[in-house]
Amino acid sequence: MAASAKSFLADAGYGEQELDANSALMELDKGLRSGKLGEQCEAVVRFPRLFQKYPFPILINSAFLKLADVFRVGNNFLRLCVLKVTQQSEKHLEKILNVDEFVKRVFSVIHSNDPVARAITLRMLGSMASIIPERKNAHHSIRQSLDSHDNVEVEAAIFAAANFSAQSKDFAVGICNKISEMIQGLATPVDLKLKLIPILQHMHHDASLASSSRQLLQQLVTSYPSTKMVIVTLHTFTLLAASSLVDIPKQIQLLLQYLKNDPRKAVKRLAIQDLKLLANKTPHTWSRENIQALCESALNTPYDSLKMGMLSVLSTLSGTIAIKQYFSSAPGAATTTARSFDLVKLAQECCYHNNRGIAAHGVRILTNISASCQEKDLLPLEQDAVFGLEALLVLCSQDDSPGAQATLKITLTCMVKLVKCRPHLSQSVVESLLAQLHSAQDNARILMCHCLAAIAMQLPVLADGMLGDLMDLYKLIGQSATDKKQELLVSLATVIFVSSQKALSTEIKTVIKQQLENASNGWTAYRIARQASRMGNHDMARELYQSLLTQVASEHFYFWLNSLKEFSHAEQCLTGLQEDNYSSALSCIAEALKSYHKGIASLTAASTPLNPLSFQCGFVKLRIDLLQAFSQLICTCNSLKTSPPPAIATTIAMTSGNDLQRCGRISNQMKHSMEEFRNLATRYGDLYQSSFDADSATLRNVELQQQSCLLISHAIEALILDPESASFQEYSSNGTAHVESEYERRMMSVFNHVLEEVESLNRKYAPVSYLHTACLCNAVIALLKVPLSFQRYFFQKLQSTSIKLALSPSPRNPAEPIAVQNNQQLALKVEGVVQHGSKPGLFRKIQSVCLNVSSVLQSKSGQDYKIPIDNMTNEMEQRVEPHNDYFSTQFLLNFVILGTHNITVESSVIDSNGIVWKTGPKTTIFVKSLEDPYSQQVRLQQQQGQPPSQQQQQRTAYSRF
Repeated sequence: MAASAKSFLADAGYGEQELDANSALMELDKGLRSGKLGEQCEAVVRFPRLFQKYPFPILINSAFLKLADVFRVGNNFLRLCVLKVTQQSEKHLEKILNVDEFVKRVFSVIHSNDPVARAITLRMLGSMASIIPERKNAHHSIRQSLDSHDNVEVEAAIFAAANFSAQSKDFAVGICNKISEMIQGLATPVDLKLKLIPILQHMHHDASLASSSRQLLQQLVTSYPSTKMVIVTLHTFTLLAASSLVDIPKQIQLLLQYLKNDPRKAVKRLAIQDLKLLANKTPHTWSRENIQALCESALNTPYDSLKMGMLSVLSTLSGTIAIKQYFSSAPGAATTTARSFDLVKLAQECCYHNNRGIAAHGVRILTNISASCQEKDLLPLEQDAVFGLEALLVLCSQDDSPGAQATLKITLTCMVKLVKCRPHLSQSVVESLLAQLHSAQDNARILMCHCLAAIAMQLPVLADGMLGDLMDLYKLIGQSATDKKQELLVSLATVIFVSSQKALSTEIKTVIKQQLENASNGWTAYRIARQASRMGNHDMARELYQSLLTQVASEHFYFWLNSLKEFSHAEQCLTGLQEDNYSSALSCIAEALKSYHKGIASLTAASTPLNPLSFQCGFVKLRIDLLQAFSQLICTCNSLKTSPPPAIATTIAMTSGNDLQRCGRISNQMKHSMEEFRNLATRYGDLYQSSFDADSATLRNVELQQQSCLLISHAIEALILDPESASFQEYSSNGTAHVESEYERRMMSVFNHVLEEVESLNRKYAPVSYLHTACLCNAVIALLKVPLSFQRYFFQKLQSTSIKLALSPSPRNPAEPIAVQNNQQLALKVEGVVQHGSKPGLFRKIQSVCLNVSSVLQSKSGQDYKIPIDNMTNEMEQRVEPHNDYFSTQFLLNFVILGTHNITVESSVIDSNGIVWKTGPKTTIFVKSLEDPYSQQVRLQQQQGQPPSQQQQQRTAYSRF
């Protein structure tokens, strides 16, 4: 029992956290030196985890050299283990610093008399091809081993040849003739030929090499008509064309020819598979004739499996530019109707096919045509698509098998896409979904609810009349407690929240809470509460969080739920705001702030070192400051009544030359208020930039908060501070963008309404009148009346990206400085590793890393004497592209001023769209600049009034050499 617990702890990585990199390596080294084979193997196979944990070159270099020693002196089983470790850790190979030494130790085994040892060495060399592409001794060994009489060695040589061909142009050119001789030679067995042919896919380094490889493959296809040979040759042909790009149209024609004329099913299947690959990679190279030929083959084939394959290629093409080429370049396109095209005929014929997969591809093609081609003669296809989708929905929602569920997912995705492009179809689609919900299987119901929610988020199509159906279904489901039912409760509740986003009636709340009490667990209740917070139903969310407080196992979870309860209560306080009632607005905001302050204290207590909740704390602190700024603005507007401008205000304005002075003290207060809102907008921008892993809805939410701050600051400027120069042009185009959620729709309508009000008042009346202050107060109330949406990233992190930096030289103790002489430059090497969670690049990917190095003088030592100004500071920036999640670069820094300098290295990332994200981290080291001994001696002599000796004067001339 104790042993199993110990191994569990070891596997989980517990107990290793306190080991630093060197200790962990020494621990494994002890295993490698053991006399027992089992312990040696165990030590070898634990290396990949060590590389993951400490992915910096200094450790990886030492570790690989130790593994190379094991490979050199160990037996074949140990060598095989080292080979597997090398293949698993392929992305760390380029961090090996002593490549020559590593290769030397591995390569020594190639001269062994044991063919198996030689074979493992060849595979090892092949796995290392990315770091030694041009090693001639490796190239020579591979060529020699291809002539070996041992099958294991020949297969290993083929593996190595393929890897080196992919990396090295010289090797590919040199080996191409050898490979073609072996393939065409009569002495080579057929199974070996089948293994040799795929090497030709890497012969794409230049046009002549690719052309000669294509000619060879063309000969092989005609010379060896057996099924296996044709399949391997055609597939290699396709991969070569896809890499060299030039011959893709020819390859598409060749594959279509085999699909049409070759009677063998296996060859047809391979042709379809390769056509799918080319459709995904280069859809723009497909001509109208190619698509037409594929349609004809699909219409004529009697086999469902082949028809389904061809339709999958066509459905891939229908979602790309190829579909527009097909319809636009048709002969006599103006005279033919949409339904006379072969592609449309095929799709309509397949929509009601008895095979679900074929029907799914049929409706997908029709949906894509309807969505991408807006011509009038293609409009009748909309109805065909809707009928086909409804038929498939009825068929698949009754079936619980995995195949039916996969088809249903395709159907529902098509529904969402069709409704997004053609909003007038939404009503009929939603009605058919609601009609099927009652009779569908539970798995299908969950997917249908997701689809309903997705449609309702885009368009407010779920009328109140439909809520009755949903509530009846909710009551039915709540009577059982299986996992599927729990999932369905969450999905249905989401649809109900989306469909009634203005406010939930008490009846609906009662039903939801009752069902949760009857049949659900705490996790389901939490998920429903989370959805309520996202949809702005804070009253419901608060009650659910309150009920969950006593059901959690740790105090961190308790504080987290308590903070959510307080935030929901705070937002609930703001729903009672009314226009023109400013005193009640102030009391509502004060009540909300009270809850928010309680909540932020609780949220801070919920954070842990591993989960610091930095986004959540930042978002809530900004919300608190925004509410305080709104409250202050209303008070400032009220001050026009409580302390109007004095009688001599006009005289003061005339004498000072500042026209705003005649408004009294409100003008200065408004100036402060405007600056406050601009400052808040900047802070929201910083929060946006630091949220690299957030989903697009969360980022849009932060952007809307920022826009509301900018809107109020603009309104203050346009109405009061500078009515003459206010411009409304830059703000007027906001409403044209596609709106993704009800929250965004309501915020945009408030923005537009406020801008219209401000524009109508602007320049009509001289500032400041009660109309101006009333307009500002009403703008604040209108913004606060839209219930805040807490988006997904507030609760859940789907993508996780972090950067780990290592600086060298680095001090043993972080507090002690690195000593540098002031006449020398410090070469600072910055290395970094990008670490990902379980779903790397889900929302955005890192294109490059921007490193910023700056130094600040902390304390001077010694006397001041003249220093060139350009040597005073260090401020540098470099951009590096990570390769296999690793990057490194160097900076040269000057420290002419004596004293202690603080060097800060800050990293930010640039995504594939060129947007900069301030992700951090920020690392600091200290440098102590010391005066070089010779300068110190000269200075001391000058202070004592002695001229420097002849010998010393000579030394200054040569001191640089």
